[in-house]
Amino acid sequence: MSSPENETPRGVQSGFCKEDQARKCTVQPIVIGGMVLDVNATSSMHANPRTTTPGKVIFSLGGVARNVADCISKLEARPFMISAVGFDMAGNMLLEHWESAGLSIEGIQRHQNIETAVVCHIFDEKGEVAAGVAHVESIEQFLTPRWIEKFKCKISCSPILMVDANLTSSSLEASCQLAAQFNTPVWFEPVSVAKSRRVASVVQYVTFASPNEDELVAMANAVSGKEIFHPIWRDDSSTKLSKEYFFQTLKPAIWVLLDKGVKVLVVTLGSEGVLVCSKAKFNLQRLAFKGNQSPYFSKQLYEAVSTVCPKDKIFGASMCKPMSDLFAVHFPALPASVVRLTGAGDCLVGGTIASLCAGLDVMQSIAVGIAAAKVVVEVESNVPDEYCLAKLADDARSVYSGATMLLCQSKL
Repeated sequence: MSSPENETPRGVQSGFCKEDQARKCTVQPIVIGGMVLDVNATSSMHANPRTTTPGKVIFSLGGVARNVADCISKLEARPFMISAVGFDMAGNMLLEHWESAGLSIEGIQRHQNIETAVVCHIFDEKGEVAAGVAHVESIEQFLTPRWIEKFKCKISCSPILMVDANLTSSSLEASCQLAAQFNTPVWFEPVSVAKSRRVASVVQYVTFASPNEDELVAMANAVSGKEIFHPIWRDDSSTKLSKEYFFQTLKPAIWVLLDKGVKVLVVTLGSEGVLVCSKAKFNLQRLAFKGNQSPYFSKQLYEAVSTVCPKDKIFGASMCKPMSDLFAVHFPALPASVVRLTGAGDCLVGGTIASLCAGLDVMQSIAVGIAAAKVVVEVESNVPDEYCLAKLADDARSVYSGATMLLCQSKL
């Protein structure tokens, strides 16, 4: 029996991209990474060891890459997913949803040897994670460079490629090198503190990265080869830290990643909002994406947001010129009635990517991403069933109008 990665999907020519194929390929954002079934168990009372506890168990479709792609699709873009699932209950649930949404399963490898990734979270009565078990080895085992290279033509005309750090270093490198070959921007999603360190092998290819504070520190340590950066220390007091304090404290780690090659860092700070940072010489106004006039992207999203978030408002101040300069903007978080926090970061990325593909600029797109994240924390699923475009645009307007430029000067 052949191994699954040797099987070529219907209509796909492995290893090369003919010129006529490239001309005919559909312009779609490519998302590579995990499709996971999340089993979330929440106890309704204090749990005792060695016995069961009353509570609620929910199955949720998950995986960072899957969540991002699902969010993109809810905003009327048509992502192309490259992943791997098995012929088991978890795989059936994941693929049934994907097909019901009208999304292509061509890039999703399926084989009887694959055990679909499953993660079980156990939450205490306060909603915090008390324990968890992750069975995700299949993502690393079957999402190989060989499988990814089968979709070279898709990557060649994609406006953006998102990879999650569930991939091995070799698969990350293969994905990013293909993107570089066709000048396709790369978005790196760190997944976790441990896996975020995998950025070291591809940092020179990364256009966007979206770490939280702990992942940012781990990534900076990984690319510098030294354990010299540390998360912000907090005492038990309720003292609120300012956005300026967050930025000044994290700035050394931010600079290391920008200096090593990352073009734009989108640092999520939970209820404290988001920091968007880049070297000033990398002019965010000039970021261009292939095919954002494609019918596969939402004109409605562009029109709804661009009318309430004036283009270049944040760029009204003069951009920094010296090569050593740093550009940083803080976006506020939106107030929300929080049900669960899982999925917030993924929907921020998905909302931002869908907006970039629709033709909005980086700052407008980040505002939409934050608005998309607000919606998901108010539901139990990892991605909301739908988005109300008018409400999303209104929330994006609130975020955009509250954005503050923090720095446009020397990194020192």
